[in-house]
Amino acid sequence: MKQNIVRIALVVKGYDEDINFYVNKLKFELIEDTCQPEQDKRWVVVAPPNSHGVTLLLAKASKSEQHGFIGNQTGDRVFLFLNTDDFWRDFERMKSIGINFVREPAEQDYETVAVFEDLYGNLWDLLQLNPDHPIAKR
Repeated sequence: MKQNIVRIALVVKGYDEDINFYVNKLKFELIEDTCQPEQDKRWVVVAPPNSHGVTLLLAKASKSEQHGFIGNQTGDRVFLFLNTDDFWRDFERMKSIGINFVREPAEQDYETVAVFEDLYGNLWDLLQLNPDHPIAKR
């Protein structure tokens, strides 16, 4: 059997500001932006550059109870993990454009990692896995 996770929904306030953050600041690719008038929403999917794995669905909060989860989808824990082929290149670029890092870089046995906030405060790891890490070998 072969299975994989293809998409994660990220609850957001809107669409255009979020597309700007992910595409222009994080340099993600806009995979799809389709209007769904019958549901009064858009289907907005982004992914890291040259990625063939999981994509993010930017899902606009449509109910009042969903608004409380914007920026805190995991109870203040790191939510998403962005692996890069050059940690220091991406860290320096992101800092230079104002991405807020809440934990400075740390060299671990298995990775180099720093924690940053997205547009609403969700926590992300920016990381570069060491070549001997089990995921890096896949």
